[in-house]
Amino acid sequence: MKRHNPLLEDLKSVLPEIAANAEHAETLRQVPKENIELLKKVGLHKAFLPKAYGGFEISLPEFCDCIAALAGACCSTAWAFSLLCTHNHQMALFSKQLQDDVWKENPDAMASSSIAPFGRYEEADGGIVFNGDMKWSSGCDHADWAIVGFLRNNAEGAKDYCFAVIPKSDYTIDDDWHSMAMKGSGTKTLVIKDAFVPEHRIQKAKDMMEGKSAGYGLYPDSKIFYAPYRPYFASGFAAMALGVAERMVEVFKEVTSNRVRAYTGAKVNAATPALMRLAESKHQISAARAFMEKTWDEHREFAEAHRYPTREELAYWRTNQAYAVKMSIEVVDRLFNAIGATQWMLDKEAQRLFRDCHMCGAHAYTDYDVCAQILGRELMGLDPDPTLL
Repeated sequence: MKRHNPLLEDLKSVLPEIAANAEHAETLRQVPKENIELLKKVGLHKAFLPKAYGGFEISLPEFCDCIAALAGACCSTAWAFSLLCTHNHQMALFSKQLQDDVWKENPDAMASSSIAPFGRYEEADGGIVFNGDMKWSSGCDHADWAIVGFLRNNAEGAKDYCFAVIPKSDYTIDDDWHSMAMKGSGTKTLVIKDAFVPEHRIQKAKDMMEGKSAGYGLYPDSKIFYAPYRPYFASGFAAMALGVAERMVEVFKEVTSNRVRAYTGAKVNAATPALMRLAESKHQISAARAFMEKTWDEHREFAEAHRYPTREELAYWRTNQAYAVKMSIEVVDRLFNAIGATQWMLDKEAQRLFRDCHMCGAHAYTDYDVCAQILGRELMGLDPDPTLL
């Protein structure tokens, strides 16, 4: 869908430089500083920053179009930067005091995360003392804060899934990211020891899904902050897979147009199998994009109407994304399997697209085996399975 998106137009001006840095990102095992500077130059980091701190508060469909385009240039950069951006939406649902802590003196500040509830804590006067080796923190080298997850005992004797926001001065980074894919995302471990977290930097995940958090209603004219945090947090995964698959279509065309078979000299560009693979892949990725654009538009419409989704609607939003990632992987596999052995070389773009697209489907949120169960139970009227994320 063609939509007015000035931020996307600005982003396109720096994509060639980011694409040229893709191999460098993999060598560094983190997003190059130059890429971060280019993206901040066009203002992508302000996508979900509250206007009160100079942000843009663009719609989710506009943001996802940007992330898809960025992923086509360098998916590692898109992975890390998408999360750094969406965390702004999450922090805008925290208290005003926390937001001032993060953005008042530095509106360009961003946060990485490790939100699985593996943190350990002790109650303290006015907050908690946090400890933990918090893994999978993408883009942490370029973050000023971290959002970390833990389970906190409540008055009823149960546990609340909570988030704590911690400044980079209170943790160190363990450089342990040695991965087969998303090599340049810098998804490292945060080592946190005895960090005091005041109460105003803590929020329950459930409250942030139901419009009950400390920041709810803080921006009455906003079109994006009357929305649960999780769909925004996870929005980039399908966008990245789409962008990679769309780029693979173009790479396949480029490679195949000049390819000849080594032993026979036959031209591949007019061979029926290549044409059929290309045609089906184009149809499939177009269908996946249309499917996600409809879902992203629903997110936008709900937020603008200050309407929170039902459990059924959330189940569809979650699982629609995973299915779009699944279709994107099928596109990439279909084309990569017929693109020729030369494209397996590490200096070739196609093999990087192949690896990164599969990583998009490996995230806990986009695991289609999990998502199919979630939607299947919802369709059958069964209660949600608490063992499924």
